[in-house]
Amino acid sequence: MEIIKRLVSPKKYSLKCPFLMTPVGICVHNTSNDASAENEISYMTGNSLATSFHYAVDDKEVIQGIPENRNAFHAGDGSFGDGNRKYIGVEICYSKSGGEKFIQAEKNAAAFIASKLKEYGWDISHVKKHQDFSGKYCPHRTLDMGWQRFLDMIQNELNKEEGMTKEERIEFNKLKKKVDKFTKVYKYWKDLPKWALRPMYAAYKAKLFVGSSPSNLNVTYDMIRTVVYDARLARLIGVINFKDDAEDETKADILKELGIE
Repeated sequence: MEIIKRLVSPKKYSLKCPFLMTPVGICVHNTSNDASAENEISYMTGNSLATSFHYAVDDKEVIQGIPENRNAFHAGDGSFGDGNRKYIGVEICYSKSGGEKFIQAEKNAAAFIASKLKEYGWDISHVKKHQDFSGKYCPHRTLDMGWQRFLDMIQNELNKEEGMTKEERIEFNKLKKKVDKFTKVYKYWKDLPKWALRPMYAAYKAKLFVGSSPSNLNVTYDMIRTVVYDARLARLIGVINFKDDAEDETKADILKELGIE
């Protein structure tokens, strides 16, 4: 399942995710809202509240807002509680009204959580609910429908790779991450790595490659590397021009400069 990164600005780390973290498990939430994953993450990363979470999952996609090596404030157990300091927070969307969108979002969340368990070499015991840390009745709709039922959904996903040892699964997922990196399709300019934005945009404006539009790109990581290499050669011979990134610049700074939303 493709994970779209919409990471919070490092300028907000002190508010949203001030502590480095080595995760020990997954903490499951329901949003108690009817917004998409994109909107949930956008609101979380854009506001001035400390509340934060690593991922939002809806009926179509998984969006990441906080790096996994940093904590997030999602479990309601304070700055030094295990939930907020050691667990990856996953919000399942569309839980307010429920219905088909929530059912599909929950299925996607089960598959995503299973992929994280495989990645870290964890078993199902590493999946917790918000309620375990603060007593809050959350994930509310998932609890109403049956917590064990949801754990069984995750276990079924884990069983799809039955036969692998823990060590084999960890190695498999390392290799899979490398393959996924090169085959992932970047739909939008804002999804590109920071180092690729200026050379890619300069090449696009000079018609050295064709993208669908400035807001809709659709290129793979391998294509990005090729275009960036060609753009740097074109700059050397004076065909195009773009400046190098400053160390303290964020991706948001560059997107704003280029006029890309």
